Amino acid sequence: MKLLGCNRKHNQAAMRVATALASLTALVAASDFSLAAKVRPDQSVTAHPGGEPIMAIVSLHDQQISVYDDKGMIMRAPVSSGQKGRETPAGIFSVLSKNAEHYSNLYDDAFMPHMQRLTWSGIALHGGPLPGYPASHGCIRLPYSFAERLFGTTKVGMRVIVAPSGVGPVAIEHPALFQPKSDNAATMAAAAAAKAEEATAKADQARLAAVTANRESTLAIALVRKTEALKTRAEAELAAAERTIASASSSPEAKERAATAKEKVTARITELEAQLAAAKTDLQPKADAVTITREAAVAADRERAAAADAARKAKRDLEPVSVFISRKNQRLYVRQGFQPVLDVPVTFKDADRPIGTYVFTAMDRSGTKVRWSMVGLVSEKDAGPTEVDRAKSALERITIPQESIDLIAEKVLPRSALIISDEALSPETGSSTEFIVTLSGEPQGGLKQRRRSSPTYEVRYERPRNYWRSPFAGQYSNHWFRF
Repeated sequence: MKLLGCNRKHNQAAMRVATALASLTALVAASDFSLAAKVRPDQSVTAHPGGEPIMAIVSLHDQQISVYDDKGMIMRAPVSSGQKGRETPAGIFSVLSKNAEHYSNLYDDAFMPHMQRLTWSGIALHGGPLPGYPASHGCIRLPYSFAERLFGTTKVGMRVIVAPSGVGPVAIEHPALFQPKSDNAATMAAAAAAKAEEATAKADQARLAAVTANRESTLAIALVRKTEALKTRAEAELAAAERTIASASSSPEAKERAATAKEKVTARITELEAQLAAAKTDLQPKADAVTITREAAVAADRERAAAADAARKAKRDLEPVSVFISRKNQRLYVRQGFQPVLDVPVTFKDADRPIGTYVFTAMDRSGTKVRWSMVGLVSEKDAGPTEVDRAKSALERITIPQESIDLIAEKVLPRSALIISDEALSPETGSSTEFIVTLSGEPQGGLKQRRRSSPTYEVRYERPRNYWRSPFAGQYSNHWFRF
């Protein structure tokens, strides 16, 4: 009993020490991130009503997110990023998918409302508790009400910049920043959409004509077969009557009845032969119409598919284009709508000297030009005009093939981006992502403890409208694809 009492005292002392250490740890964390206290966890700031967000910038040091449209900042709120050992990686991301009611498959089915995914390995923006310091497993927690509001305004593809310190976009002009060569992308997209709609209408009409021709041919075939069956039956009756008449064992009365039946059935056969000839004459053009309308329907459907592909491509050309230039790889990459467009080598002046990491964004369009902004992933004290000068110097060190410049200029629209960096593309960059770039000199615990996985899609191809079995049996069917 005395020993038990001694253990209890030791346990109580240990608990007091643990409590003191926990309080000290919280105090240190709060001190390290004192700037986060400038905005309370339940508070958000709106500069003006604003339009659709173009980018969001998360400051890990300030524990704060700022959201910008093409005019400036429209929303700001505190965040809670990844705790020590599970740090939210600093770098350049974009919203890959959205889910208003998401549950974690890594952390005990934890509820992550209004989730906006930044990597397929699990880094995301979502609503969550904010203690005033980094506390997540790598995600960026937002105030619940702010997460809901932000979720309702963003689109997949919006760029999210996670900076080690407080930075913001500043205006910049430079000849190396792409300017559009033409403004006919929207016109071409509208024309392609109209052509696709017209081709769809023609394909529907062609299908209907083929269905109608097939139905009429089927009815004509049925009439021919019915008439042939009646004629065959009448011929059998005629043969029976003739046998009765020719039989020596038949009575005179039976022969007389057979002669009368023969006369009637002969007349009916003559009538059926005329009907059969007419039915076959009527069947031929209907059978030909089946072939003609079937071929026309196949051709119209092929034109519809081509027009639909062209419309999708034209619509994709309205998506902002992203350009990434890596000093490490000495290459330029282009993506549009998450799809690779270009991958070419570029040259750097003083290639062994660091160039920095900058994000240039086309904010809006005025006349024939777009207005660019710049975000440099540097410390707050280095931001401003000095950093703009350094960004211009970085642009001047890169030589891009003229044909690549021309191709990009054809695609530049507001919300397009040029990213230059010493870094290579992160392994998180995949076939269903924008460019993902992480800063190798910053902690990446939140990524190191996760395994990247590609998204899973499950697509069901349904029968097209006005589907019919014949004459295209086997051409359309339901399939399940998983990849």
